[in-house]
Amino acid sequence: MTVTELQSGGMRAGELYGDFWFNGDPVPVSALRGQVILIHFWDYTCVHCRRTLPYIREWGRKYRDYGLVVIGVHTPKFPFGRDPGLVQRALARLEITHPVVMDNEALIAGWYGSRAWPSLFLVDRNGFLRLQSVGEGDYGAVEHAIQSLLYDAGVDSDLPLPMGALRAEDKPGAICYRATPEVLTGYTRGTIGNVEGYSPESTVTYRDPEMYLEGRFYAAGTWMNERNSVRFEGGAGTPGHLVLLYHGSEVSAVLKPEGQAPCELDVLQDGRPVGAEERGDDLSIRPDGTTYCLVDEARSYHLIKNREFGEHVLRLTASSRGCSVYSFTCVSCVIPELIAAS
Repeated sequence: MTVTELQSGGMRAGELYGDFWFNGDPVPVSALRGQVILIHFWDYTCVHCRRTLPYIREWGRKYRDYGLVVIGVHTPKFPFGRDPGLVQRALARLEITHPVVMDNEALIAGWYGSRAWPSLFLVDRNGFLRLQSVGEGDYGAVEHAIQSLLYDAGVDSDLPLPMGALRAEDKPGAICYRATPEVLTGYTRGTIGNVEGYSPESTVTYRDPEMYLEGRFYAAGTWMNERNSVRFEGGAGTPGHLVLLYHGSEVSAVLKPEGQAPCELDVLQDGRPVGAEERGDDLSIRPDGTTYCLVDEARSYHLIKNREFGEHVLRLTASSRGCSVYSFTCVSCVIPELIAAS
């Protein structure tokens, strides 16, 4: 996370004119003078956004009675994120109860200068932006700023003690391994490793090169190249797969079924079904021991949770048409030898 303190009296917070509000009526920022506002720009498929949510929920609970107002701004990363029904289900699944506005055209994000997920902004009692943070981590600095602005707003009693780090990698000074950066699949921003490359808005039959580089994905079989995703278009009896060589401890993928019926993706790690101790929250196992992910709506699916950081090869196999893959996100962890030093 990059935390930037902004000068008092510099930029006034703008109104949050969005497409749709959840968890209550629209919240006018100008009517909240005298209170401190925490604005969270996020997307429900973003792994790093979801990892910030426990902190944001707890800050909202702890400081609500002292004058903190939490507002979420959902700026979609992919086109399906504009669907209010999908966002509503995500709010329930993620236990988000504070007001959230849909920013489908990224107009609010543009006004605030939010260019990455997640981004946090703190607004002081006079309506001016006082802090901006981007990404994960350094939650202690954000909570310290919340407390400082609440005292400045007139709180005259002791505030609760700051919360501790929820994960080892969130502790101050924690040193983590370098995980593979997010890998997108669509032709506008994706990084396919096959020599066949992209053919925008067309189907391409790929051959697996069986040699992989980090930071790219590789396809085999027939896949439709779309702006934000690749969609399996092979027929029955002609499965296709995607391969990702990655460094990390966890992997999630943004997946979407096309049509009404769910689809299944077989999942292998290092050429084998995923073991119980490495299996992500969204993986299931069949009676024959094979592991798979049931894709029943457009969202991020947690596939892998390894016991240790390492290099692995992830393979997703589709056997029927209609499953789109948008991205892969890897998560790091603390370097064990450096935990004591951090």
